[in-house]
Amino acid sequence: MQAAREQTQAASWLAVECAGVGLLFSLKQAAEIFTPVPLKAVPYAQPWLAGVANLRGGLFTVVDLAAFLGLRAAQRPEVAAAAAQQARFVSLNPELNINCALLVDRLMGLRSEDSLSPEPADPNAGPRPRFAGARMRDPSGRSWQQLDLEALSRHEKFLRIVV
Repeated sequence: MQAAREQTQAASWLAVECAGVGLLFSLKQAAEIFTPVPLKAVPYAQPWLAGVANLRGGLFTVVDLAAFLGLRAAQRPEVAAAAAQQARFVSLNPELNINCALLVDRLMGLRSEDSLSPEPADPNAGPRPRFAGARMRDPSGRSWQQLDLEALSRHEKFLRIVV
């Protein structure tokens, strides 16, 4: 018991929720968490591009992650922000060389690697994008989808913001 108390459990995942789906971002690929701020619309942009925001003096494109993943229809930024008071922007690590923040519905805390167990792959599932990592299950039985933010930031659809 004493050894268990003295060991620190290192978190390696940021757990978020988008349209009721649990997602995991690597703490190495995610950066800061921001309370949503007013967004400037981007003309001729994809519906999932919520807009542009000034975050700590930097200009960031903001992607409605649930809309990008097809979990729900894109909403006007002011509607999405007002609908979910728990919504947050999660910026990507500057080392990924893309000034982007992801709009998520709510933060669900941190998860450690050893608190998650892999779920078996669904043999009936169709092709998955490269940014979709393994599916994991936590001790409470909740399913989580890992997202590789580096692969997401390089994905052709993600980079093609113009309609």
